[in-house]
Amino acid sequence: MSFVVYLAAVVFGASSLLLFRRPRQALRDPLTASTCVSIALGATCFACAAPATLAAVNSLTGIPNFGAPLTYSMISAYSCSLLILLINWRGGPRERTRRMVVRTVTAYGLVIVAIIVLFTLADADTERLRDLDTYYATTPYMREMILLYLVGHSAASVLLCALCVKWGHEVHGPLRVGLRLIMLGILLDVLGFQLTKYTALVARWTGHDLDVLSTTVAPPTASLGALICSAGFVLPRFLPVALANWRSLGDYRTLGPLWAELRFLATAPKPPAAWWQPPRERLHWREISIHDALLALAPHFDDHVRTTAYDGAVHTGRPAHEARAIAEAVMVTDAARRAAAAEEPRTPASTYRLHATEVSGTGTASLVELARALVRCPAATACAPAPTPAPAPPRSVKTQ
Repeated sequence: MSFVVYLAAVVFGASSLLLFRRPRQALRDPLTASTCVSIALGATCFACAAPATLAAVNSLTGIPNFGAPLTYSMISAYSCSLLILLINWRGGPRERTRRMVVRTVTAYGLVIVAIIVLFTLADADTERLRDLDTYYATTPYMREMILLYLVGHSAASVLLCALCVKWGHEVHGPLRVGLRLIMLGILLDVLGFQLTKYTALVARWTGHDLDVLSTTVAPPTASLGALICSAGFVLPRFLPVALANWRSLGDYRTLGPLWAELRFLATAPKPPAAWWQPPRERLHWREISIHDALLALAPHFDDHVRTTAYDGAVHTGRPAHEARAIAEAVMVTDAARRAAAAEEPRTPASTYRLHATEVSGTGTASLVELARALVRCPAATACAPAPTPAPAPPRSVKTQ
């Protein structure tokens, strides 16, 4: 059991570190801060609930079962943090949000105080590491303490479900997916943890023994439900970034042939290629490099090569938009060949501007379009129509 609980705690802690990788920004953002606090408290709950941790806490304090109120207080704090997280996630007027947060903290703060007071008044001298809930189910004050933390946790679950259902009709995309994961995690917690705990307690109150539900079924189900719930909170924060990085990686690779064609130019800065840099940053550097190289290549542009390639592409049935991209790719290839051969710039210089350099910034979509056209049409002769051979001059007739 300790291994399963510790594993859940490690996963929780790793998720919290991912969100808290920039501490200053995280602390200034209430949503990020509350997410980190919730996940960290969840990890602490699982770490405290492990039998090995309970035994260590009891031994260090010298108080039998001292780990029980500690764990129950952590569970109550975790329930409180989940409600605060959803309040911050929902947003709204700052004063209203602050008022709801204060009420939530006050309510669960009183629950934690009551748990500590009830444990102090109870007679629980026999150490129980795995079945404390059912062993002391009929003991005065301990019974109320156990029931109090369960009711507090159930109240948080009901409120979370209600807020998720209400908000789920108003949002779409990753937020809706996150809300559904939260609801699934809560459902597992309600059915696999809370219901089994309540059933085991009622069985003890009625003279029956269903301790296996509390000691064997509840812990792993609670771990799974909490992990799914935390994924629901984290996914909407990471999924858009992950998708953006995936698109950036695809664009970075697509621009590879174009960059290979232009990288010899002295004016093109070499983009950093460190493996730890995010794809978006590497794409940004490659765009800047290609953009500067195209500007440096402009004196070598040949309008005749471009118009010939355009006419050839149109002649083969290509749409005008695609034909323009192919013609520009052919012209860039020809200009790169001239620059590599150290030929003099053309006179008069071409006034044509590439579509990728017409817009402000680097124009990722236009550069990608140019790179794809370059792959489809790697050389000017590949797309330009074959030149019509000039007619042979008439033979001169020798006169006698």
